[in-house]
Amino acid sequence: MSETGELAFKVSELDAGDELSSVRSRFVLDDVVYLDGNSLGALPAHVPGRVEDVVRRQWGELRIRSWEESGWWTAPERIGDLIAPLVGAGAGQIVVGDSTSVNVFKALVGAVRLARTGRAGPVRDEIVVDATTFPTDGYIAESAARMTGCTLRPVTPAQVPGVLGDRTAAVLLNHVDYRTGRLHDLPGLTSAVHAAGAVAVWDLCHSAGALPVGLDEHGVDLAVGCTYKYLNGGPGSPAYLYVRRELQDRFDSPLPGWNSHAEPFGMRPDYTPAEGASRGRVGTPDILSMLALEAALEVWDGVPVGSVRAKSLALTDFFLECVAAYVPAGRAESLTPVAHEERGSQVALRCPDAGEVMRRLIERGVVGDFRQPDILRFGFTPLYVGFADVERAARVLAEVLAEVPGEAAAQVPGEAPGETPGSGGRAG
Repeated sequence: MSETGELAFKVSELDAGDELSSVRSRFVLDDVVYLDGNSLGALPAHVPGRVEDVVRRQWGELRIRSWEESGWWTAPERIGDLIAPLVGAGAGQIVVGDSTSVNVFKALVGAVRLARTGRAGPVRDEIVVDATTFPTDGYIAESAARMTGCTLRPVTPAQVPGVLGDRTAAVLLNHVDYRTGRLHDLPGLTSAVHAAGAVAVWDLCHSAGALPVGLDEHGVDLAVGCTYKYLNGGPGSPAYLYVRRELQDRFDSPLPGWNSHAEPFGMRPDYTPAEGASRGRVGTPDILSMLALEAALEVWDGVPVGSVRAKSLALTDFFLECVAAYVPAGRAESLTPVAHEERGSQVALRCPDAGEVMRRLIERGVVGDFRQPDILRFGFTPLYVGFADVERAARVLAEVLAEVPGEAAAQVPGEAPGETPGSGGRAG
């Protein structure tokens, strides 16, 4: 049997044994191989009807009454409790609202304030940040450092334990690297941060909904994440903020708002924060996108995160196997770790003509994305990606690479630098 035939036979076996295969029917999909769920998740099929009800009945008929009768007011906490089991958190520790960027700002400034409260010894005046982070996290860390009188220290995650000290206030890290798909050691790094007396802040944008996180189990202090990737909440859906229960009474948000006041309708000139994670709220919740997210999260009913992780690893293993079999040697280099404990749910391939290659892949029904200067990213959402999709993607990739000369321009015509159709948003 030829190598192609062997892989085709393996596809049949893998798809037949896929315990999550029935979940695919919960999404709106077509004949495109969609491997960009790490930028924007696919649409859950029941969401349009639910959004129509929110618009036509809750807003159109009940109007202002919906804040109480339709539960609009409690949505940030209620939806936070739906996300909680997907990231290993107990109820009452996650509040949904605002963008990821805004929540990174709240968490990081709040972390510095926590580190300085009731602590003896030198003033904690240093923020450590992942030097390989998505740019916005770096921008916000730099701004937070200026605002709090801290020095910013960018290092790679591997270097973090070696730079921690009694002046470290907070450490901001990404659970999964948005370019390469590398999974960082959340338990070990959190432990190292705590040993130094600092506060750990994790960005979960590329891990929540793709693999177990274990926020409570590993004692994470603060965490943020988006909901439009593996949680399939829709473009621009609201982000979330996790505040560990033991820290909630001391969490001092730099963005106090009437929504996070202990008496939001008291309209008092002095600010008293609400109890619990609700003090992470700021202003009026973005109800339309928030309730679309709530509906989208129903696709997780009966889906164990452990099963999602197992399939994610199987999908990415199989993709790497197919790429090795189909793609000419030396034409594309994988940047994604082979070791399971170091891999998220995406595969990043480097080739010098990545922009043009991705443009042609999309034209042929294989949607991933391109990151400057030379990276092809393929995100594998286990809820709706199958093994036949994986084999087809690798096969088409090989065909495209055989056509495109290695020196082809990496810029995609008509697109901004670093972007292709489907190249995603805030958290890459």
